[in-house]
Amino acid sequence: MMATSQDFHVQMCHKEIVKYDLEIKALIQDIRECSGPISVLTDLNAQVKEKFHLLRLRIQDLEQMAREQDKESDKQALLKEMECHKRQMLSNQTVWRKSNLSCKQTIDNSEKDELLEGGDPTRQRKVAKENLAQSASNITESLMGISRMMSQQVQQSEVAMHTLATSSRTILETNEEFKSMSGTIQLGRKLITKYNRRELTDKLLIFLALALFLATVLYILKKRLFPF
Repeated sequence: MMATSQDFHVQMCHKEIVKYDLEIKALIQDIRECSGPISVLTDLNAQVKEKFHLLRLRIQDLEQMAREQDKESDKQALLKEMECHKRQMLSNQTVWRKSNLSCKQTIDNSEKDELLEGGDPTRQRKVAKENLAQSASNITESLMGISRMMSQQVQQSEVAMHTLATSSRTILETNEEFKSMSGTIQLGRKLITKYNRRELTDKLLIFLALALFLATVLYILKKRLFPF
């Protein structure tokens, strides 16, 4: 029953990871196709951040489930899948960053074109400066957020690699212990075989001694009963 419950939770975790991954890809595509205004892009980025947060939590849950597995093979398999999900998330973060830069450049160019079409030059310059400042601030904030997330993923990957290395050393040590036990068992088998042979030899000697004793007794009786 415990194994079935574990499998169920692992499957649900996989489904949620795949769901969040697809939602993130869809939002990134929306960002790539976004033509403005900047408020729409900001809203899309907020949704992406939330999905990344949920995805990271599910990946952490999968890692915890892997460490709770009874079988070492199941544990290693889940840890391997978890690393694949992490690499996919890092790839999505990279695409997200590039899509943001491209979208913001498109919005900036669009706003510049609108300003050049007409209006008060002073007002145009002021609006342009405000838009540029807002865009620069948003870009900086997004890049810092992505940088923090990537840093967290690198740290988690280092922990996972350390865990894998520790598990590998444990497996090697266990293998060496098995080899040592195998040598001890073989030595014990040889000793048992040797003792069995010694037991057979001892039985044969006892039989010969008993035969000699009986022959001697018969000889003495014969001499006494039939002296001539």
